[in-house]
Amino acid sequence: MSYSYNTKYCMYCGEIIPFEAVICPQCGRQVENSGGDQHVYHHYDDMSHVKDKGIALVLCLLFGVLGAHKFYEGKIGMGILYLLTGGLLGIGWLIDLFVLLFKPNPYYV
Repeated sequence: MSYSYNTKYCMYCGEIIPFEAVICPQCGRQVENSGGDQHVYHHYDDMSHVKDKGIALVLCLLFGVLGAHKFYEGKIGMGILYLLTGGLLGIGWLIDLFVLLFKPNPYYV
């Protein structure tokens, strides 16, 4: 499912779900209060903090020791550190690769 105006993101797992959903079908957690006097606030956040897992994985695989995936996530300081240390001697790159494999798609930075 792609993001549109009638969808939203689950605040727990990041899955795109129907706007009317009360429970996330992916993680099973309640995403809205289901009763009582409710005030509905629509928060339109920019999508710049949402990153695509596939792009991050490709960058990590091809240029991980240079910190390309860190620059993509907007973590400039960590990107420079990876660039200067070869992905923290390859160990940080390997850890990041496994962490990215288990992140939801899309994920928030």
